[in-house]
Amino acid sequence: MENAILKLENVTKSFDDKMILNNLNLEIGKNEFVTLLGPSGCGKTTTLRIIGGFEMPDQGRVMFEGKDITRLSPDKRHINTVFQKYSLFSHMTVADNIAFGLKLKNKSKSYIDDKIKYALKLVELEGFENRKPTSLSGGQQQRIAIARAIVNEPEILLLDEPLGALDLKLRQDMQRELVKIKNEVGITFVYVTHDQEEALTMSDRIVVMNQGLIQQMGTPVDIYNEPQNAFVADFIGDSNIIDGVMPEDKLVIIQDKPFVCVDTGFGRNENVDVVIRPEDVVVRPKGEGILDGLVQSVLFKGVHYEIKVVVRDYEWMIHSTLPAIVGSEVGIYVEPANIQIMHKPVSSAQEVIKKDE
Repeated sequence: MENAILKLENVTKSFDDKMILNNLNLEIGKNEFVTLLGPSGCGKTTTLRIIGGFEMPDQGRVMFEGKDITRLSPDKRHINTVFQKYSLFSHMTVADNIAFGLKLKNKSKSYIDDKIKYALKLVELEGFENRKPTSLSGGQQQRIAIARAIVNEPEILLLDEPLGALDLKLRQDMQRELVKIKNEVGITFVYVTHDQEEALTMSDRIVVMNQGLIQQMGTPVDIYNEPQNAFVADFIGDSNIIDGVMPEDKLVIIQDKPFVCVDTGFGRNENVDVVIRPEDVVVRPKGEGILDGLVQSVLFKGVHYEIKVVVRDYEWMIHSTLPAIVGSEVGIYVEPANIQIMHKPVSSAQEVIKKDE
C-alpha cells in the first residue's frame, strides 16, 4: 500500500501459552477508516492495544510512517485511544477533561482555549464547557472522549468498541457522527467491533479476524458480496452455506440438483462450500424453481419476511418482500450470479474455523 501510515509486520502474541495473534500482517492507509471485526477472542482488541503501545508483541514489528515504534511507550506515539468506558474525570468540567492532555504538554492557555472551542464545535456540544460528565448522556460522554483525543492531533485514532454501551438508536446516530468527524478531521481511524452492521456502515475497509488470523480484508461491499471463505460469509450477514459439488466450470450440484453459477477454476467433481444470501433466494410456485421444499416458518421483519424452507435435511433461510404459507410447498430459484462457490478448508487453521461456525 503506497499511502500506508501504519504497518504490522509478522506480529505474534500469546497469553498463558494461548496464541492470540498468529503472524499477523496488516497495512493501514492514511485517512482510512479501518474496522477490525470478529467474534470475542479473535485478537482484534489485542491488535489495537499493540498499535497503541499498551501491549508488546512477542514477535514482529509495528511500523509508523516507516519508523519502528514497537517498543515506544503510548505517550510517545502520535496515536490516541477511545475506550468503551470513556474514562472521563467526573470531578472535572467538560472543558478540563478535553484540556487534560494539552495541559500535560504545557500548552498555552490561549492555545488550549482555542482547541476546546474547536473540539466542542466538531462534536456539536458547544456551550457544554462547564458541565460535568455525570450530567451528560452516554452519547454526549462518548463525544467528549473523542474530543479529548482529537485535540491532541493524533495521526491515528484507535476506538475500542466505543458504542457498545449505547442503545440502538443512539448507537446508529453516533455511527454517522463518527464518519462525519473522521472526514472533517482527516485522520486515520482504527475501529474495533464485533457488530457486523456497524462495520458495514462505517468502514472504508474491513479486516475480518478469527482465531488470531485475518480471514479477509476489503471494502464493505467486497466483504459482503464476495466472502472468501465460509467463516466470513457466515459472520457477515446471514447466509445459506450448503455442501455442493462442482462437476465442471459454471455448474454446481446442490442437494442433487444442478444450479448454473458463474464460478470457474475448480477441479472436476470438487467438493465445495456454496454460499447464497437469503435475499438472493427467489420463492416460486412448487415445480417452478430448481428445488422444492416445505415452508417451515414465516416471520415479518418490517422490510421483509424471513421464510424458512426445509429441503431434505437442510433449512434454507429466505428474505422476501412477499409472504408464504406455513406448511405449503414452494420452489426455490437462485440467479447464477448470486451463487458464491468456495473451496473446502484445507489447512488446520481453516478446519478450526469451520468447526466454530
